[in-house]
Amino acid sequence: MPVRGEPLFEHSPWVEARADAAPSSGDRHADLLAVLTGATREEQLALIRAHPELAGKAAIDKTLTEASAAEQASAGLDRLTPEEYAAFHRLNAAYRERFGFPFIICVRLTDKAGILAAMAARLDNDSETEIATALGQIGEIVRLRLEDRT
Repeated sequence: MPVRGEPLFEHSPWVEARADAAPSSGDRHADLLAVLTGATREEQLALIRAHPELAGKAAIDKTLTEASAAEQASAGLDRLTPEEYAAFHRLNAAYRERFGFPFIICVRLTDKAGILAAMAARLDNDSETEIATALGQIGEIVRLRLEDRT
């Protein structure tokens, strides 16, 4: 799916650069997650905010990264009905207003209905829980992107 050489993290090459500068544990995914764990809260939030909204403006105007476009398509987000698009738009707006960053989920592990249900359910989380959940989902996204490279 993603192409070799495309960054693993959305618009955040600093994560890979830091992992490359540190001694390797022999587990690339663990090394990358260690960088995330060791990052400042501001850096973590910047990473989260670098992700596109699901079925959002970037999908419509074709400015998604190749990896994100393929991942969103795998969940059918490139083939939404007008009603589904409206639901995504409404939930994206509510989520961003509540948390100040886009909703993140590893779309390759679910489908449209699962994503919409998770968006609605996660609106009830507190900010700390949602930051941790978003970072965990980014970890899953990166794990799958790493597997695609091998």
